[in-house]
Amino acid sequence: MAIAAPVLVLLDSVTQVEFRHAAQLVVTGSHGGASVVPYARAVRAWLYVFNDAGVGKDGAGIAALDLLDADGIAAVAVAHTSARIGEALDSWEHGVVSHANCAAAALGLAVGLALRGQVDCGQGPGGRQQDGL
Repeated sequence: MAIAAPVLVLLDSVTQVEFRHAAQLVVTGSHGGASVVPYARAVRAWLYVFNDAGVGKDGAGIAALDLLDADGIAAVAVAHTSARIGEALDSWEHGVVSHANCAAAALGLAVGLALRGQVDCGQGPGGRQQDGL
């Protein structure tokens, strides 16, 4: 059963996040590195979705997940093999969750499953915001 989610917002870059996106499902095309943390802390979404960017040296591509978890902000990364980096729509349509922080796991998100199959935004066609696309 899918998790009930708020409004879906698609942003190719987390730098496009705005206060109006607070408490929403924000799917980005951005990597999940530490540099995204100030944007996510400034606008507390219901859930942030990033790309794992291949994870990288010392987990650099997903460093934000633990940093945001310390603030109680739910975040996951989709596998770079499942969705193109920099394309939020591809992450939404094809992304498979490869990493999740504890806050995201508490919402019910699971690693190894398609992102879109795990959340239900309860909206028909046109019911999402495609900011920055």
